[in-house]
Amino acid sequence: MSEAASRAIAMLEPLLGDRLVTSQAVREHHSRDTSRLAPAMPDAVAFPRDEAEVQAIVRACAEHGVPVVPFGAGSSMEGHTIPIKGGISVDTREMNHIIAIVPEDSIAVVQPGVTRKQLNVELRETGLMFSVDPGADASLGGMASTRGSGTTAVRYGTMRENVMALRVVTPDGVAIHTGSRAKKSSTGYDLTHLFVGAEGTLGIITELTLRLHPQPEAVSSAVCSFASVRGAVEAVIETVQYGIPVARVEFLDEVAIENVNSHSGLTLPVAPTLFFEFHGTPAWVAEQSRIVEEITAGHGGSGFQWSTDADERGKLWQARHDLYWATKARRPGCELHTGDICVPISKLAENIVAAREDIDASPLIGQIIGHVGDGNYHTAYLIDPHEPAELAEAERLSERIVERALACGGTVSGEHGIGTAKLKYLRREHGEAVDVMKRIKAALDPKGIMNPGKMGQEG
Repeated sequence: MSEAASRAIAMLEPLLGDRLVTSQAVREHHSRDTSRLAPAMPDAVAFPRDEAEVQAIVRACAEHGVPVVPFGAGSSMEGHTIPIKGGISVDTREMNHIIAIVPEDSIAVVQPGVTRKQLNVELRETGLMFSVDPGADASLGGMASTRGSGTTAVRYGTMRENVMALRVVTPDGVAIHTGSRAKKSSTGYDLTHLFVGAEGTLGIITELTLRLHPQPEAVSSAVCSFASVRGAVEAVIETVQYGIPVARVEFLDEVAIENVNSHSGLTLPVAPTLFFEFHGTPAWVAEQSRIVEEITAGHGGSGFQWSTDADERGKLWQARHDLYWATKARRPGCELHTGDICVPISKLAENIVAAREDIDASPLIGQIIGHVGDGNYHTAYLIDPHEPAELAEAERLSERIVERALACGGTVSGEHGIGTAKLKYLRREHGEAVDVMKRIKAALDPKGIMNPGKMGQEG
C-alpha cells in the first residue's frame, strides 16, 4: 500500500469505521468483474451510506492523490470496476434506498445501489415498471455509468433515454444536481448525459431520477427457429421496418441454443432461433404475434410458437439471461472473450453472417447472440486463459468484427461500454473527438483520481 493511500485511509477511518475494509477477501472481491481481464487489488473498500460520506471519501482521495473507483454490483463485462492503479473502491451497495416514487409523473428517485429488480418489486402496485433489463441484477448507478441497456431497449430505450436527472459527486468532492423531473428542458449543457456512460471517470453518481413506463396489460412470448442465420436476422429487420413495436427480440445461433438446452433444460431445435416478446392489450398482443409469424415464415422460419403463460415466458427469458453461465459450463475452466457490436439495422444480417463464418473457420468454439431489434449482437469465444494462442485467435476474431462494424457506421460497443478491454478501439471509432473527451476529463478531474486508466486518460 502506498503512503498516500495509507494517509487517505487514516483520514476516513473515524468516519466510516468498519465500513472501510482492508481485508484480503473483500479487496479480492472488488479486484475483478465478470470479464476475462486480469484482477487488480484496491488498497481498501469503502461502503458509504449517503452522499455526504461519498463526498468525504472523494475529498480525502483528492487531497492525497489516491484513485477512486466506483463499484456497483460487479457485473460489468469490460473491466470498468477493476482498480488497475489501486486506490479506494467505493461500493454503493449500502446506498440502496428508494427515495421517492411519483406515479403521477411516472418517475422514481433512487440511490445508486438500488438494483433494477429491487425497484420493480416496489413498483408492482403502482402499475408502472422500470424497463431497462441488462440480464444481471445490476445496480442502477452502475447501469447509468455504463449506459447499459439489454433485451427491452428496442421498445423502451437504454439508460440514456430513461435517466432524467442525477446527483453526482465530482472529483473535487462537490455534489451537483443535473437535469430535472420535467419531460424536457433547453437550459444549459446536458450534464446528465455527460455522466451517463462516463464509466465513473468524471464523478460518482449518488442519486438517479428515472423514467418509468406503464406495465403492459398483456404479455406474450414467441419462439421461432430458422434454416439459416441470414433468414433469422432478415426476419427481424422486416419486423422492425414494418413498425411492429416488439418489446424484445433476441437472436441465438445454433451453438447458443445447444448451450441453453443443456444448461436450462429446454428442448428447442438446434438451429438459429428468435425469441420474441410482445406487450399491449390482449387483442393487440395476439395481432402482433400473427403478423410476426407471417413475417418469419417468409424468411424460412418454422415451428412458431407463442404463449401468454407467465411460467413459460419466465423460463424462456431466464434461460436467455443464464446463457453466460450456460456457455462457460460447456468448457469448465474456460473464460469468455466477448464482443458487443452494434450496427445500423440494414447492415445487421451481413455482419452476423460474416461473424458466424469467421467462427466456423476458427479452431475456437464460439456463439453469436444479440438484441437484434436494435442492431446489437454479441460474440463469445471460449478460451483457455492459460493458452496464449487461444487468446490471440479470439483477439483476431474480435478485430474482424470491429473492422466490419466501423466500416458500415457501427460502434464497437452497443451496451457493455469501454472499460479497459475496448479502450484501444476508442480512437478508431471517434477519431479526434477522443481529444475532446480527454480535455473534459482533464478539466473535471485534473488530478486524474476518478477511475484512472479508463476513458479520458488513454485512447
